[in-house]
Amino acid sequence: MRREPRNDSAIVLRQLHYGESDLIVSLLSSDYGLLRGFARGGRKSVKRFGSALEPFTQIRIRWQPGRGDLISLLDADIVASCRGLRQSLESLALAGYAVELLEMLLQEGEAQPQMYSLLQGYLNYLAVQGAPALARLLFELRLVQQLGYIPHLLHCSECFVQFDAGEIVFDPSRGGSLCAVCAAGGDGLHVGLGTLGSLSRSLRTPIGQFDEFHFGTRTLNEGAAMLSLVLESILPRAPKSLRFLQQTTAPDEP
Repeated sequence: MRREPRNDSAIVLRQLHYGESDLIVSLLSSDYGLLRGFARGGRKSVKRFGSALEPFTQIRIRWQPGRGDLISLLDADIVASCRGLRQSLESLALAGYAVELLEMLLQEGEAQPQMYSLLQGYLNYLAVQGAPALARLLFELRLVQQLGYIPHLLHCSECFVQFDAGEIVFDPSRGGSLCAVCAAGGDGLHVGLGTLGSLSRSLRTPIGQFDEFHFGTRTLNEGAAMLSLVLESILPRAPKSLRFLQQTTAPDEP
């Protein structure tokens, strides 16, 4: 049976050389989620692919179902190359880190339009030299929200009292933020109400928006620590890209 070609928008996550001229490419598609494709002659075919299959490139692809888990990539056109990412080693490391998180946490073949918008906005922001710590915090926060892991922020996860002042402890193993009474005798991260308010407000904005945010140092530091705890609780292992990211982080970044 003849397989009809399909057209879609996608972001290249990574590529693997296969044989003398072929490529195996991982993609995040707007309509089909995570996909892995085989590009015959992908390393040499200027007419069909050119440089469109470079990591982090946003493309329009034409493909058809292949054999097994791999789709067959027919051709691709560049929509945005995000060349600005290559001007900063830290931005490249952040892009690779985000890609690894998505590959670890998403299921192949499931439509992920919100995740596509999230990654697209994140890469575009980094490509124009956006603030690295802010980009990472917003990406992680929105990622766990979309996956359904976002913890309680502005009220106690156990007694449901609304926070207006006082000591607040964050513990993802117990649902998120805890008031002083419920947190007594337990472990957790002490955080400020301002941090929780800033993070909560950021979740009410479009998922792909990264500009026009201005977080203070305390919010960036406490937010990074909070999301680190959440990700540790849901990831099957530590991301391999995390070590490289830590090595490239600027000294004044959290």
